[in-house]
Amino acid sequence: MSEAVIIAENLSKVYKMGDVEVNALCGVSLKIDRGEAVSIMGPSGSGKTTLMNILGCLDLPSGGEYTLDGEAVSMLKDDQLADIRNRKVGFVFQSFNLLSRTTALANVELPLRYAGVMSDRRARAREALESVGLGDRMQHRPTELSGGEQQRVAIARALVNNPAIIMADEPTGNLDSKVGKEIIGLLLDLNRKKKTTLIIITHDQGVAAQTQRIIHLRDGLVEAV
Repeated sequence: MSEAVIIAENLSKVYKMGDVEVNALCGVSLKIDRGEAVSIMGPSGSGKTTLMNILGCLDLPSGGEYTLDGEAVSMLKDDQLADIRNRKVGFVFQSFNLLSRTTALANVELPLRYAGVMSDRRARAREALESVGLGDRMQHRPTELSGGEQQRVAIARALVNNPAIIMADEPTGNLDSKVGKEIIGLLLDLNRKKKTTLIIITHDQGVAAQTQRIIHLRDGLVEAV
């Protein structure tokens, strides 16, 4: 029997805009197993980004319960949320989010710095870059790298802390189709080899079809799992 790394029960999220309340999530329940590769899809306004923010510990739900890798998340304070996010979640964004004035190696070291890792930080960052095929580009800055190479650096940064989950938010959005296919292939290959749970938020049916399961959202609810 597979072990669930994500358990969300009846998650709701309400945003207040003046006197108006917007229900972004309206009771989402789902489980994602350790090592699973899952896509989250839905039209604009369906709640994808809100759900990603909660699952990635960037935000807290208004109601419901969320357990990540055995830790209850729903009621944590901001500093506790930041700690579990740094330990348990690796992020890959559409816009790469790299520091432009530092090398690829220094970018990948950042999560380890935040975690207080001292002894083998450089070696772990090197290993992560080698795992994404950038062993010969470690000293290059983002401006000296192609878009695909920058996304590989972002993936190495997401992996370096050995997180419970990797969340990839439209990871091919700024890449051409050929490079985009390479990046999705890399993410899925790392998922298979490292058994790290992979969650991809995407509008691309072709990308979603390569994962083991697709979670469809509509109007703040899970439409089909």
